[in-house]
Amino acid sequence: MSIYDFEVKDINGNMVSLKEYEGQVLLIVNSATKCGFTPQYNELTEIYNKFKDDGFTILDFPCNQFGKQAPGTGEEIAETCRATFLVQYPIFEKIDVNGENEDPLYTFLKEKQPFVDITGDGARKLKMVVKMMDKHYKDNNDIKWNFTKFLVDREGNVVERFEPTESLNDVKARIEGLL
Repeated sequence: MSIYDFEVKDINGNMVSLKEYEGQVLLIVNSATKCGFTPQYNELTEIYNKFKDDGFTILDFPCNQFGKQAPGTGEEIAETCRATFLVQYPIFEKIDVNGENEDPLYTFLKEKQPFVDITGDGARKLKMVVKMMDKHYKDNNDIKWNFTKFLVDREGNVVERFEPTESLNDVKARIEGLL
């Protein structure tokens, strides 16, 4: 199975095959518009604009599972992202990334790049929050919070997982290395 075997719904409910992105470097992120990490949209937009002409794109999947910080419909979320953060990359329908109703794409991503640890600026605080929700968080591959990112190379291999507190400069350097 490959990343290109998955279909996802866009914000209008239309099915989109990830095969459309074959040959590109992808950064797949679960997002929220009311989260402490929401300012990452600014950096993600900057990264997207820098590399979009080199065969790179970001696939944004809003998720309301963490503190209910992605309220509204997919269309409302996309409107906020486009108006406030000038997001131009694809935003998809709001999904679950963990649990009984998790999107199969996220099951695949977590299988290919399991959870290791929460590191980077703010890691200690995020660990405390996550531990309150799941005291065994270290023992599973669940997405821990909004703005977890998965990097996919041009061949469709899921090559790295970045927790929300990891530096976007590190993410950017890894993207650049794959381009």
